[in-house]
Formats: sequence, C-alpha cells, structure tokens
Amino acid sequence: MQREQTGLRAAARKLIGSRAFYAMVLGIVIPIMIQNAITNFVNLLDNIMVGQVGTEPMSGVAIANQMMFVFNLCVFGCISGAGIFSAQFFGAGNHEGVRSCFRYKLYSCAALVTLAILLFTTRGSWLVSLYLHDDGNAAKVAETLSHGLRYLHIMLWGLPAFALTQVYAGTLRETGETALPMRAGIVAVFVNLVFNYLLIFGHLGFRPMGVEGAAVATVLSRYVEFAIVMLSAHLNPGKYPFLRGVYATLRVPRKLVGQITVKGLPLLVNEAMWSLGMATLVQCYSVRGLDVVAAMNISSTISNLFSVTFLSMGSATAILVGQALGANDLGGAKDLARKLIAFTVFVSAVTGLVMLGVAPLIPRAYNTEPHVRALATHLLMIFACCMPLFAYANAAYFTLRSGGKTMLTFVFDSCFTWVILVPMAWILVHWTGMDVRGIYLCVQLSDIIKVAFGHVLIQKGIWINNMVA
Repeated sequence: MQREQTGLRAAARKLIGSRAFYAMVLGIVIPIMIQNAITNFVNLLDNIMVGQVGTEPMSGVAIANQMMFVFNLCVFGCISGAGIFSAQFFGAGNHEGVRSCFRYKLYSCAALVTLAILLFTTRGSWLVSLYLHDDGNAAKVAETLSHGLRYLHIMLWGLPAFALTQVYAGTLRETGETALPMRAGIVAVFVNLVFNYLLIFGHLGFRPMGVEGAAVATVLSRYVEFAIVMLSAHLNPGKYPFLRGVYATLRVPRKLVGQITVKGLPLLVNEAMWSLGMATLVQCYSVRGLDVVAAMNISSTISNLFSVTFLSMGSATAILVGQALGANDLGGAKDLARKLIAFTVFVSAVTGLVMLGVAPLIPRAYNTEPHVRALATHLLMIFACCMPLFAYANAAYFTLRSGGKTMLTFVFDSCFTWVILVPMAWILVHWTGMDVRGIYLCVQLSDIIKVAFGHVLIQKGIWINNMVA
C-alpha cells in the first residue's frame, strides 16, 4: 500500500507543477486567452447580429468565413516555421536571429496574400458554391451565394493587415510578450463590434448594409489592430530590442532561409491541408442541406469561444518549451511539456463541463428555425464531451513543433485529417442514412487515435532538439 502511495505521489510530481510553474504559465497564457476569448465572443455577437438579418445571410457569411479560415491558417503556417527559430533564438539571447526570422515572415506572408487575393477574386464563386446544395429551394441557394460573395470580396481588403499583424504579434509572443497583442486585439474587437452594430442595421445615420456592413467592420478592425501593434512595438525599442533596425536591411542569411524553409514548409503545407480538411468536413456535412450549414455555423462559432482554453495553452506550450530548448535546458523542456499537457487537459475538461451546461441556451439568441437551433445544441454537446481529446492532441502538436519536428507534425495533423476524418465523413454522409449528429460524433471521437499517436511520440522524446546551438 505504501509503495503504491509513493508511486502515485511520484507520478503526480511529474504531472503537477509548483506554484511558480503555474504563475509562469498563467502569465503567458492569460493575455493570449483574454485576447482570443474576447475575439471569439465578439465573433459570436457578430454572428448573432448577422443571424438577425436572416438564415441565408448568416449561411453565406459562414461559408465565406470558411475561405477566410483557410487563409488565416495558411498565414499561421507561414510564420510558424520562422517562429520556432525565433523562440529558440530569443532563448539563446540572439536578437539578430530574431530580426532575420521577422524578415522571413514578411516575405512569406506577402507572397501568400498575393496568391489568396488572386484565388478569391477569380474562383470565389466556385468555392462558395461547393457548400450550396439545392434541397428544393433554388432561390435560397442563390440568395446565400450572393451574400457570401459580397462578404468575401470586401474581406479581401483586410488580408494584408491581418498578415502583418500576425508577423508582429507572433514575433512578440515568441519572445514572451503577450500583453501588447492582447491589448491591440481587445481594441480591434470592440471596433468591430461597434461598427457591426452601426453598419449591419444602419444606426446613428448610417445606412443598413447587412452582410457588407459586417465585412467593412471586420476590415476596419484589422487595420486598427495592426496600427496599434506596429506603432507600440516600434515606439518602445528598449522593451523590444529585436525590432531595432529590423528594416535597416531586408536581407535574410541564405543559410537561415534554407533552415527555416526546410522546417517551415511542412508547417505551411500542414496548416493549409488541415484547414482545407476542416473546410472539406463542413462541405461534407453541407450535403445534408442548408439547415445543417446554419446549425454548423452556430455550433462552430460557440465552440470557438470555449476552445480558447486549449488553443491558448498550445501557444504557451510552443513559447515555453521552445525557449527552454533554445537555452539548451533539454531536461527542463521535457518536464515543462509533460506538465503543460496535463494542465491543458484538466482546464479543458472543466471548460467542457461549463460548455455542456450552456449549450441549450446560447443558440436561442439566433433568429432561425427551432430545428436549426436544436441541431446546433446537439452538436455543441458532442464537442463539449470531446474537448479533453482535442486539448491533448493540440498540446502534443505544439510540443512536437517546438523541437522542429515539422514532418512529424504534418503526419500528426494533416495526414490524420485526410486519411481518417475526411474519408470517414464522406462515406457516412454519402453511403449511409445516419443522422448528421451521429456522423459528427463519429468524426470527433476519432481523435482518440490522434491522442494515442501523440502520447507515444511525446513519451519517446524524439522532439527534444536545440536547433540554434
């Protein structure tokens, strides 16, 4: 009995940190979590406001936002490869290395924005139409397409600001500065909220613009956020020394370009393939009709609000473990990763219980049919129950990434999505009469496979790697 108790205490010490550990983690994660929570809460309010205009406008905006989701994740992938090096350079005290990574991000994001604008302007109608299936009402389909395209074309003006904000905010977070991006994000989401209220419905003398007003408000908030982050960072060179002279030259050492590209290309491809996989999943569900598209939109918007817990913890994991690896504290990095994963799962389990309790309440705020609200509630409950699985998988992904094992993260994330999730959803949607709730449950529970794979990789420690020594 005593041996068992001793063993349990030893196991607990491996998974549970000290007060200083949790203070350090919360100091990093809380600003990220606040920013993401406010952003997603305002997105929820935006979604409800657009939903007041009607189901078709809400569905059109939701489909266009699937395109934006893919772009946003590609930006994340673009800067992630350089971000691995930034965190480790900063941990090693090499500010010139951080500057070079910053410049690399500028080049890659400029190329991505150009490609995205060309794609969405020439193939936008075809992309939105992939989600529209004539379930007996061609007029509803045409109206949804019209709303989606109008929203998408205005949103293109905000792509450069979004990409530049991520270059700055990503670099700041990788060096441990999370408060400035948080403050800029908070201001931006309130700008977005206020102008949504004014432009969607036409208050205080503005003409009602519907979905176009929602897009204009979002674009405006993107430029406000970029201006705050960029100006604040450059006006405080003592606090952010790695930004001194960052534009004195745009040269990036050729060797570093090769290293970042080798490590970063799999991350870019992974984010692109994973986000396309998520968009394809929604397209599979959309085969069951526009009501399913509307319910999925409500469910995903609310789920995103609660997902900020494990997503923010993933960002903290990448920062803290990456800095420990850069400082050559390999044992400390392994200990950090183990405790961060345990903490992430615990926090997400608590969040899932809260989400389960409020799932029947929030969809009532939408001006849509009762059966759409009921379906959205059931999807939310399924997501809430699976949240600990998502949390472990996300934490494992960022742990592997922090050590530069980007090919592993590609297999772990994108290959799993396209080999398991997408075929499963497609087969169940097209070849069975299973209700969409059952299909959604099967797809979400398949993350058990991902968790098992991630656990083995983490335990083996093959991700422990100092790339900037």
